[in-house]
Amino acid sequence: MSNKNNLKGWLYLLPALVFIGIFMVYPLIDVFVYSFEEGYNFASQTYNGVGLFNYSYVLHDPYFIQALKNTFILVIITVPLSTGIALLISLALNSLNRFKDLFQTIFFLPYVTNTLAVGLVFMILFKKSAYSDGLINLLLNSVGISSIDFIEGPYWAKMFVLCFYTIWVVLPFKILILTSALASVNKDFYKVAKVDGTSRIRTFFRITLPMISPSLFYLIITGFIGAFKAYSDVVALFGTDLNSAGMNTIVGYVYDMLYGNSGGYPSFASAAALILFAIVLTITVINLIVSRRKVYYQ
Repeated sequence: MSNKNNLKGWLYLLPALVFIGIFMVYPLIDVFVYSFEEGYNFASQTYNGVGLFNYSYVLHDPYFIQALKNTFILVIITVPLSTGIALLISLALNSLNRFKDLFQTIFFLPYVTNTLAVGLVFMILFKKSAYSDGLINLLLNSVGISSIDFIEGPYWAKMFVLCFYTIWVVLPFKILILTSALASVNKDFYKVAKVDGTSRIRTFFRITLPMISPSLFYLIITGFIGAFKAYSDVVALFGTDLNSAGMNTIVGYVYDMLYGNSGGYPSFASAAALILFAIVLTITVINLIVSRRKVYYQ
């Protein structure tokens, strides 16, 4: 009887397993094989040999180094800031008695807005052109600061816009998750803390933070993965020629190697993709190890 049930279970899982095998496992194996094929010719489907040349080329390519630098800066700045800001806003929303649902809806609206449309709005706000310096520069001029070309100007200005935009885009989802987590905290804990005369700060670190730590951990993990995969946001702000703008990311580099001006090099693209995979996997494993000690699961 148990064997029959096991067979039924596997039959139910079969469509999902086939889908995963065709669209996830096979492409991953294919990319792994491509990454070691040296001098691969896309037209003739031939290669000169097998080795680590593709990895060596990618790791010494100035465009990849720049993309790696941009991606790490984006990750290091946006993930902690966006999570911290989302937590503060969620705590403020959770303390409201009136109009709570209204404010939650307002904060969630950017999440359902098209990414490219939001990027276009940001570009208009920050871009300095022959006709207008943009709204942001007008505000800076009003306090005596000279206009800055945030889109085509210095590197730090472009990175500021990218980080600002990324935080803006990811905030709604994080606020939604954290407000739900805060709402699920047992109110009896707060009542006991109040009776004991525990301060708000101590209550937050001893009760609130441990109780919502699984949600925070989930947002940090997904935040790291999402930031490392950044590409469409950068295109929305700086256009498709990201190498010229000096604002390419690792995913953008992979795309360029496949389809861009320097495209037609699947082996280089595969090597870069696997390097990205290794980086994300390493950071995820580190976070999982840390979570065993810091995350409280009820």
